[in-house]
Parts: sequence; C-alpha cells; structure tokens
Amino acid sequence: MSGVWVFKKGVIRLENPQADVHGSTGQRKALVHLPTGEVISSYSSLERILRGLGWEQYSGGQPDLLQFHKQSSIDLISLPRDFSKFNSIHMYDIVIKNPNMFHVRDT
Repeated sequence: MSGVWVFKKGVIRLENPQADVHGSTGQRKALVHLPTGEVISSYSSLERILRGLGWEQYSGGQPDLLQFHKQSSIDLISLPRDFSKFNSIHMYDIVIKNPNMFHVRDT
C-alpha cells in the first residue's frame, strides 16, 4: 500500500495521493477542453467531446474500464469506470493522444 502516514491531532492515518486527482504537488487537477474552455466534470461530457474528435467507445475490453479508440490509429484511452477514480495520469493520457485539444491545470 503506497501513501503517506500523517499524524494530526492525535490521529494517524494513511493518505494515498494516488487515489484521487492530485498531482505530485498535492494540488487537484482538472482536464480542460481548450476550444470551449469546458472543465470536464463527468464522463458524459468527456465522451461527447471525444466522439466529436473521432473516438469511439471500445466494447469487449475489461468490465471495470471505460475505453475509447480511433479507427485511424492504434491509440486506446483506458479510464476507470468510476469517475471518482479519474486522476491526472488519465488526464495526461487524453492530452497526449489529442494534441492541442485538452489541457491539465491546477484547480
């Protein structure tokens, strides 16, 4: 189990920065669609934008993943089905596979 043990006010707990949308600095990250300035806050809005960019939902993958692919490439975007587990690693994967369309910023 990775994370950091934190002792505050007589209580010790394990904080796991990999379980949320924090970067290495501990700040929350947000995925932004550059042409519209929309901050992605759900998979429905992300899927709408990805479909407009030529991505299709990939069926036949793992049941705990939401996956998208493009007919014109070998790229595959794999996301956890639970949006609360969507983190900066997934955001940067989307940015790299869609140049000049998305940006990750601190919130």
